Amino acid sequence: MRSVGKTDTGNKRSSNQDSIYASDLPVGPLPNLYIVADGMGGHRAGDKASRMAIDITVDFVKRSSLENPVAILKRAIIYANNQIYKAATQDPDLAGMGTTMVAACAEDDKLYVANVGDSRFYAVSEDIRQITMDHSLVEELIRNGELERKKGRNHPERNIITKALGSKDEVIPDFFEIDIKPEERYLLCSDGLSNMVENDEIRDIVVDCEKLSDVADALIERANYYGGADNISVIILAK
Repeated sequence: MRSVGKTDTGNKRSSNQDSIYASDLPVGPLPNLYIVADGMGGHRAGDKASRMAIDITVDFVKRSSLENPVAILKRAIIYANNQIYKAATQDPDLAGMGTTMVAACAEDDKLYVANVGDSRFYAVSEDIRQITMDHSLVEELIRNGELERKKGRNHPERNIITKALGSKDEVIPDFFEIDIKPEERYLLCSDGLSNMVENDEIRDIVVDCEKLSDVADALIERANYYGGADNISVIILAK
């Protein structure tokens, strides 16, 4: 896989609580690894939670003796959650910190994707498909038939997360497996992009920009054009 990752503070925040990691080269037993984490819990705590999530996950993967990508990612994310939760309970300055995470690995023409929270993974070609499912109050309302999806973007409680790393002593990530298609590009992003830019517009940018670096720049530029209300992180992948 080829990748380009970029993160931006946006227009309204004073600090960037997002963290990203992108390696096209092997990480331990995994042939590659891509992660976006969006921290929460105040200035210092949010920064620390997202950085811890990535550092601990990557270190765990590097030391893993397992071979199955799903098993590796699952154990790494569970371990990262435990460490973040422990840090949050031991340091009053970090109380309440947590982070979303979306992670992906490509192996043998398959993409293995894990997520906790509302950072997303999209597959993009002539159409755009959200592969992950948000762990959020709005998504629960939509799934229960209590809210129309088109109204979810402007819902006053759209930022309420129902699952995050570090918020509880145990968390189980969701996993998804998709076939890699030569005509598709793949996007990991924080909600600083998905809350600001409609899916169809994301699709147009991903398809229209030839270079992956141009895709990343254009997505962040568009989110900032619409207000840049949050930190914005993207990793774009292609075969």
